[in-house]
Amino acid sequence: MESLYIVVPCYNEEEVLPASAPVLLEKLRALVDAGAVAAESRVLFVDDGSGDATWSILERLFAENRDVCALKLSKNRGHQNAVMAGMVRATERAGAALTIDADLQDDPDAIDAMVDRWNNGAAVVCGVRDRRDTDTFLKRFTARAFYTLVRIGGARTIYDHADFRLMSAEAVRKLCCFGTEDLFLRGLVTRLGLPLEIVKYDRRARLAGESKYTLKKMLHLARRGFESGRMRPAAQPQIGELYIGKELLQ
Repeated sequence: MESLYIVVPCYNEEEVLPASAPVLLEKLRALVDAGAVAAESRVLFVDDGSGDATWSILERLFAENRDVCALKLSKNRGHQNAVMAGMVRATERAGAALTIDADLQDDPDAIDAMVDRWNNGAAVVCGVRDRRDTDTFLKRFTARAFYTLVRIGGARTIYDHADFRLMSAEAVRKLCCFGTEDLFLRGLVTRLGLPLEIVKYDRRARLAGESKYTLKKMLHLARRGFESGRMRPAAQPQIGELYIGKELLQ
C-alpha cells in the first residue's frame, strides 16, 4: 500500500489540539494496522502563523510521536494556503494527502471509506456533509448562500463539500497547474479530469474553541470562489513560494 499524510491546517488551535491530535493519530495507526496505508504514513500539522501556543504543542507532539510532522508558515497566510502548502509537502513524500480541520467537525471515521475509495482507483475523494444538525440556522443559511454565489460565478462545486478531501499525488500535481497561492480549492478539484468520488458523513460539533472563519474571511473566500470558475490551468505545475518558516519532518 502507498503512504498517506493526513494534513491538518491549524490557526490558533491550542484549545483543540490536545483533544483532536490523539484522535487523528489513533485513526492513522488503525489504517496502518489494517493494511490500508503504508507504515510510513504521517499526520502533518500546518501552523498558519498562529499567535498562541499552537506551535509549542506541535513541537511536543513531534518529539513524542514518530507519526507526527509539522510545518510552520512564516506568517498567517489563510486557511486555503495552509491546506495547499501541506498537500504539496505531503505528496513529496506520500501517495496521497487527506485534509481535515483541527476541530474535527468533519468525522474522522469517514476517513476509512475515503481511503478505501482511493485504494480502489479514485484520485480525488470529497467528504460531503450529509447532515448539519450541529450548525446554527444562520450557519446553514450562509452556507447555502455561499455555494449559490460561487456557482453563479461558474465554479463547479459539490454542495456541502468544504476541505475534507483526499487527493492523490497526481491530483495535487494537476491542482498545482492553477498555482499554489490563494486558491479556492473546492472549486478547482472538480476540474482536474481525474476519477472523483464522494463519501457522505454527518457534521459534528467542534471539540473545542471557536470557528476562525470571520465574515471578512468568508467574503474573501466567496470572491475567490466566484473567480475560480474563470481560472485556466498552466501546462505544467506552478509551485511558487509556500512561505514555510519551519519544518519538523520525519
